[in-house]
Amino acid sequence: MLGILDAPVQAWLNLPIAASTTLLVVFGLVAGAIANFVITTLCWEPRPISPWVKIADWPLDEDQQKVAASLPPRRFLDRVPVLGWLRLSRESELFGRGFWIRPLLIELSLVFAFLWMHEAWLTGYLFPESTAAGTIAACRPWMALVFFFHAILLTLMTAATFIDFDERTIPDVITIPGTIFGIVLASITPYVFIPGELPAAVAPVTFQHPLALSPWWMTGGGLAIGLLIWTTWCFALADRRVILRHGWTKAFEYFMARLTRHSSWKVLAAIWATGVIGVIAVHQIGGTHWLGMLSSLIGLAVGGGIIWAVRLVGSWAMQMEAMGFGDVTLMAMVGSFIGWQGSIIAFFLAPLAAIVIVLVRYIITRDHQTPFGPYLCAGTALTVLWWDRVYNQSFRITIAIMGSTLFWFSAMMLVLLGVMLWAMRWFKQRFLYN
Repeated sequence: MLGILDAPVQAWLNLPIAASTTLLVVFGLVAGAIANFVITTLCWEPRPISPWVKIADWPLDEDQQKVAASLPPRRFLDRVPVLGWLRLSRESELFGRGFWIRPLLIELSLVFAFLWMHEAWLTGYLFPESTAAGTIAACRPWMALVFFFHAILLTLMTAATFIDFDERTIPDVITIPGTIFGIVLASITPYVFIPGELPAAVAPVTFQHPLALSPWWMTGGGLAIGLLIWTTWCFALADRRVILRHGWTKAFEYFMARLTRHSSWKVLAAIWATGVIGVIAVHQIGGTHWLGMLSSLIGLAVGGGIIWAVRLVGSWAMQMEAMGFGDVTLMAMVGSFIGWQGSIIAFFLAPLAAIVIVLVRYIITRDHQTPFGPYLCAGTALTVLWWDRVYNQSFRITIAIMGSTLFWFSAMMLVLLGVMLWAMRWFKQRFLYN
């Protein structure tokens, strides 16, 4: 079922319970430590609170230098997850009281989340309630793979969430590698996707589910769609801007100059070229490998495309940035992991999650301005947790009934959103600001 991943997954399932539980705890601790490292050092304004950096290497004012000199040097034990943060509480005078509590809770939370997810996923939590016990038992290798896939996604979303809380931005260093990882693993096997209910059996929710799979997707037309999605994603990551004040000729010159002014464009070009070769190669292999890759690419396009469209329409209607581009890359990554069906559900569940997040954050920090990235991550988590209810029992049926009209309905809703936001801006300018 899982192809080349079948052997390692079977080896995992054959481990004694005590051994697998111990490894899950270690996995959770390491994932939490990695998330904390990314949160503190790969953000826009890094902080030297990570035990993996030297305080002396950071610019400190005179008072901070005196405090730092009075503290004992960091040891190996300071880098041990959870224990290390308890030990680093001695640096509260330098970094603020309780600075160590949040990273400690992040590491503990991922441990408990991984332990619960592993047990739940392998015992059929994501399957329809009517699924036979024998079917669930036969799908244990598949669900073990899905667990590890989701555990990695949860780690990435954790890092993105807390950086967005701190800085109102989501760095590409999280979303770009995360998206590529999702596409690569999906190209190995489509069984990385969440299960869905079919008339005769349980199967992964690939891009055609629950619609019939047209042979056209396996031909050159499907390859063209895959290459178009990959190229568009890479282009969207580039530093591009069109300025028409001085005509189209100058606009093109400015556009190319801006596109290549940073040396990072060479890295992005290399990523694009490598991806093009990879997409063509997987299409030549065909079968389930192409089905998995195309499912991930279409998930990327729909997940990122929804936010990009809302961003463009909202920014035009309100004459201000309606949503950060980091939210676009975040949902593109999410889509590559859970497909286009899950991306749509996550987008609509995000406002529901926002109610809770805003209240909790305001109680803790008294800050009522919360970025949208954490809502999207929470909406994604709710989508996975409520999968049987929101997809198998609801959205799957909606897709089957509406078919291609779902696209036109979504486009109409986007137009109505733009009109509503424009009307709100007009009303405020006409009656409130005069």
